[in-house]
Amino acid sequence: MPKTNFSWLAKNESLAIYSNGETSKIASVMKKKKKLRALPPVCISEMNRLLVRNRAAYHAMRPRWSSPHDKKILAMKAEIENAPIVKNAGELYAPAFRNISMFKRSYELMEKTLKIYVYKEGQKPIFHQPLLKGLYASEGWFMKLMEGNKQFVVSDPRKANMFYIPFSSRLLQFALYVRNSHNRTNLKNYLQDHVNTIAAKYPFWNRTGGGDHFIVACHDWAPYETRHAMARAIRALCVADLHFGFRLGKDVSLPETYVRSARNTLKDIGGKPANERTILAFYAGSMHGTLRPILLQHWENKDKDMKIFGPLPSSIKRNMNYRQFMKSTKYCICPRGYEVNSPRVIESIFYACVPVIISDNYVPPFFEVFNWEAFSVIIPEKDVPRLKEILLLISEEKYNALQLGVRKVQKHFLCHNKPVKYDLFHMILHSISYNKVYQIRTR
Repeated sequence: MPKTNFSWLAKNESLAIYSNGETSKIASVMKKKKKLRALPPVCISEMNRLLVRNRAAYHAMRPRWSSPHDKKILAMKAEIENAPIVKNAGELYAPAFRNISMFKRSYELMEKTLKIYVYKEGQKPIFHQPLLKGLYASEGWFMKLMEGNKQFVVSDPRKANMFYIPFSSRLLQFALYVRNSHNRTNLKNYLQDHVNTIAAKYPFWNRTGGGDHFIVACHDWAPYETRHAMARAIRALCVADLHFGFRLGKDVSLPETYVRSARNTLKDIGGKPANERTILAFYAGSMHGTLRPILLQHWENKDKDMKIFGPLPSSIKRNMNYRQFMKSTKYCICPRGYEVNSPRVIESIFYACVPVIISDNYVPPFFEVFNWEAFSVIIPEKDVPRLKEILLLISEEKYNALQLGVRKVQKHFLCHNKPVKYDLFHMILHSISYNKVYQIRTR
């Protein structure tokens, strides 16, 4: 393994990310090699139908031998689908959920029945070394909190109904990728060797082909690295792209959560109330990918209500920084970059700004339980020229409801040093276990 300064990476993750231009080069090379034909974009309504269709059509591999855990999970499915109607949602905001009754019951059953075995195999830094800052922090925080958990984790794998493989997709890339090689085969093979190791040592992977296993991985390359070795496992991925291997109903869309301070993950959370937000729309960022230049072509310096920039100019920074803009804006624009996902979606929620997601084929986080149309605006990429027109068509009453929704769902995207009910850690775990319930097969 190449010698790498991982302590530097842990302290300077954001610098490491932006100094690494390999993502765009790799994406270009892979697309040319595959010669992918153009596929039509998948709209949000079609995603809703696809979720239902996939649930009915997809099933994990039939277990090679029976387990009492399978029958318990099958019973959970019946309880969820026949959940009692919730009349008082309590601390939950019902409009934000597809079905608040099913969510509450499935969450209760998760707390009551979910038992996870965490594999101890694998060496640091790729395994068991969570990164808690930067763009990929959601995978790191989950690893840290899962490995230290006493509620769900069991020491005897025979008592587990799910299995977690704790690796960092960011550190895998940082440790093994040969810079400028444009070749990630060794990363994929490394994970395959690890799966082979645990499959040889334990019987559990072979029983279902990995169908009761899961991984949590946020780096851009994770879908490629895991698509063969972990194809049957449930993958919680930040790159939730329907055109590049993300399986809606099996895989989980993982929030890309930019954590600036591991000691204080809630720093600067919040923003102005709806009636004090004087800016209609805001975007500032690097020109990654092909969509953002189009956004600037149509809206940079074109309209006083549309604060659309590339990197935020120094002359503007002196008066108002990035976070202040988000805290003072009605709609925060979240265009795709090289990949479909963007940390701006969750940043918008942190700062109580309604996210405007412009990213075809992107499955928003926790899509299996959340009704994203209750707290965001989703616009096809082709409609960038009509961006202001679309936003102005949203009534003040509708905007106020969307912003209320953003404030109400904020708790579900927050990291805590000690997990709190319904927080990011629990929502990731819930979506993984929820998807497992819907793909269970018995003998």
